[in-house]
Amino acid sequence: MKIAFSPCPNDTFIFHAWVHGLIPGAPQLDVTYADIDITNTLAAGSNGPDVVKISYAALPWALSEYALLPCGGALGRGCGPLVLTKTSGAAGPAVLSGRRVAVPSERSTAYLLFRLWAAQNIPGGVGEIVVLPFNEIMPAVRDGQVDAGLVIHEARFTYPLYGLSQLVDLGSWWEADTNLPIPLGAIVARRSLNQPEISYWIRASLRYAWAHPQESREYVMSHAQELSYEVAQAHIKLYVNDFSENIGDTGYRAIASLLTRAAQVGLVPKVDLEPLLEYKGV
Repeated sequence: MKIAFSPCPNDTFIFHAWVHGLIPGAPQLDVTYADIDITNTLAAGSNGPDVVKISYAALPWALSEYALLPCGGALGRGCGPLVLTKTSGAAGPAVLSGRRVAVPSERSTAYLLFRLWAAQNIPGGVGEIVVLPFNEIMPAVRDGQVDAGLVIHEARFTYPLYGLSQLVDLGSWWEADTNLPIPLGAIVARRSLNQPEISYWIRASLRYAWAHPQESREYVMSHAQELSYEVAQAHIKLYVNDFSENIGDTGYRAIASLLTRAAQVGLVPKVDLEPLLEYKGV
């Protein structure tokens, strides 16, 4: 079975057991490790992997071929993307008016949250949007190639090392505005496949990881892009949670709220949410 997910610690932690043949009855995986902008593109085509990790923001472009699975992804509280600058966060949102902002993908939850926030807070809007791999964004802000950067994942823990300041925590903004968790990364599977069976294998892999956390350490760190073990562990603790095991009604409400709001302002195509949320199997 072909699968694509990021090399980030949360994904490698969840899928370690399945990748290494530790889940009885689960098929062998042929893994592609790729940045979220690449996996979003893979899922939008007709020749993508059987199972793929994408941003929830990319679902409208993937739903013709894929169905959302109720587990394995990343939703949560206190784990949202940040907008970083070289100036003090006290400068206020207006500092971004007409400026260049680097983002990890234009089909990412981070980008949707940023655009929804910017529409309310930045007079006249931002200027140029520059798409960069997420690990290149902080250096670009530090070196003055862009005026601000939208960062995700472990950048929450490492941005002070680049001399950067937090302008806004978009997760905190979203949670205060909606009282819902942030829907970040989704696991989708081809509609032709047995989705309950795949969900079972993902949950088994996650539960194995929780029961044997040290077994995945070498695998996680081999893909962690020079992160320290402490940062990788903090990343896992933040992004692997109860929503990873089961999105649940609260998670589905968060997904519906994000996509509805984004469609209302033309950031994503409008989708019929009923088939999107059709499989809630546990």
